[in-house]
Amino acid sequence: MSPEATELVRLLTVRGESLAVAESLTGGLVAAEITGVPGASKVFRGSVTAYATELKRELLGVDATLLDERGAVDPQVAGQMAAGVRKALGADWGLATTGVAGPDPQDGRPVGTVFVAVDGPLPARPGSASGGKVEALRLNGDRAEIRMESVRSVLALLLKELAGEQTGNERAQDTERNGGF
Repeated sequence: MSPEATELVRLLTVRGESLAVAESLTGGLVAAEITGVPGASKVFRGSVTAYATELKRELLGVDATLLDERGAVDPQVAGQMAAGVRKALGADWGLATTGVAGPDPQDGRPVGTVFVAVDGPLPARPGSASGGKVEALRLNGDRAEIRMESVRSVLALLLKELAGEQTGNERAQDTERNGGF
């Protein structure tokens, strides 16, 4: 279990919030990383591994036209996957990964092209339909390295959002738990 996953479970527990995950290229690695943390059952609702493109549409509600026109490796697809899993599994937060781990390009995208997304109770941004955020990554390495860096990156994306939203009361609880530091 990674430090990111441990911190994520801790923060969500303090906040009383839940998480769901939609995965494509990571094939369940994000869910495994989170559930490896003791106490994850307090916050983790579940996951959908939608490796096949049609499952992104059928299970996660990704727009069929978007998938037909742009393919599964697309920032909007990642955002819709995060929103879709959040809704489908009744979670406060949704995470998603989609991309190309290799060995071959996919949907006209080179190996190492990855999009990670978070959807949750974020303030709507101009040009955004919901409280979501997508990050584009260009990763190097072999298939395993690309997949593991995708896991780390999607967890870090949610951690960044949670840290930015932390209220004064949550900071006080953190300080108290950490011996006043």
